[in-house]
Amino acid sequence: MRPGIALYGGHPQRRGRNPFRPVVHLKGRILQIRQAEPGETIGYGATRTLQRPSRVAVVSVGYADGLFRALSTKDGEEGLVARIGSHPVPILGRVSMDLITVDVTDAPETEARRGAWIELLGSNISAHEFAMHAGTIDYEVLTSLGQRATRRYVGG
Repeated sequence: MRPGIALYGGHPQRRGRNPFRPVVHLKGRILQIRQAEPGETIGYGATRTLQRPSRVAVVSVGYADGLFRALSTKDGEEGLVARIGSHPVPILGRVSMDLITVDVTDAPETEARRGAWIELLGSNISAHEFAMHAGTIDYEVLTSLGQRATRRYVGG
């Protein structure tokens, strides 16, 4: 038997419930939060135009860490939704080398604050979901995590 992706909590089959827990997590820390108004744009090339007053967080993770540029979003696109605690925080605009921006408008200010962690892959966001938004497969997600990412092995 080859356990393959199941070792990392991935779903080895495309149907049914996944019996495995994810063991790989990718997180980024909020560096700053800015208030932005409707009509303002986000990201390189101004690819995302805000439709409402928003709180926008700059997060310290980018494609050098394994967050695919394909996860960038333009106007009218729905992309990967990261999490801060149990609150969804959609990625806004382009994924750059070192940073992303996320919409924390609907997350409580007590949780969405400078220094807080944003989950991009882990307990609430599977490698499969991450891969679907990036147009790839779970295996590529797990093997593309950058060398800058801190690796912490727990247990055994």
